[in-house]
Order: sequence, then structure tokens, then C-alpha cells
Amino acid sequence: MSKAPRSVASRLRRKRVFKQAKGFYGRRKNNITTANAAVDRSMQHAYIGRKLKKRNFRALWIQRINAAAREHGLTYSRLINGLSSAGVEIDRKILADLAVRDPDGFKALVDRAVSAG
Repeated sequence: MSKAPRSVASRLRRKRVFKQAKGFYGRRKNNITTANAAVDRSMQHAYIGRKLKKRNFRALWIQRINAAAREHGLTYSRLINGLSSAGVEIDRKILADLAVRDPDGFKALVDRAVSAG
């Protein structure tokens, strides 16, 4: 029975790792042992970063809403409480976008929140 070639699979595996390690400095980009470790670690950071991104954007939206609400003499928590008691279901992303791009629409929401709460 003939011997199966092993070089193809291992070369493809190395090639995949080096492609992911592109842009790394030093041996991390061209030494398979170091590149394997660096790519594994970078994938962990990328996974964690995708979760942190959501958290950071929510914090940014809340800061923007709070700043816009304070211009109308209201705090963030009182605004959100007033909107929920008024039955307005609008998420923080859209609310922050309204605060930045459409101040008149945001003012209308603030008035509803004040009248309900």
C-alpha cells in the first residue's frame, strides 16, 4: 500500500495560521510555533472585544441621552422613567441618535416623558 502524503494538510494548516498572523511583528508572523500561540491569543481577545464593544456603545448612548436630557432640565433616569410610564418603547441607540440628529424630535419625547412622569 502506498504512503499517503502528509505535506498537503500540514502546509494548508500552516498557511491558514500565517494568514491570520499577517501584520504581526517579529517571529509572531513567520514562526509556526509562535504564530500559533499569537493567533490563539488574538482570537480570544477578538471574542472578548465583541462583547466589550456592545457594552461600550450602550455606555456612549446613555451619556449622549443624559447630556441631551440635561439641556431640557431632566436627568437620564427621570427621562427613561417618564418614557416607560408614557408607554414609549424606544431603545437607547435610537434615542441617542435622535438626541444628536433631531433635537426637535427629542424635545417632543422629553415633553411626553415630563407629562407622563
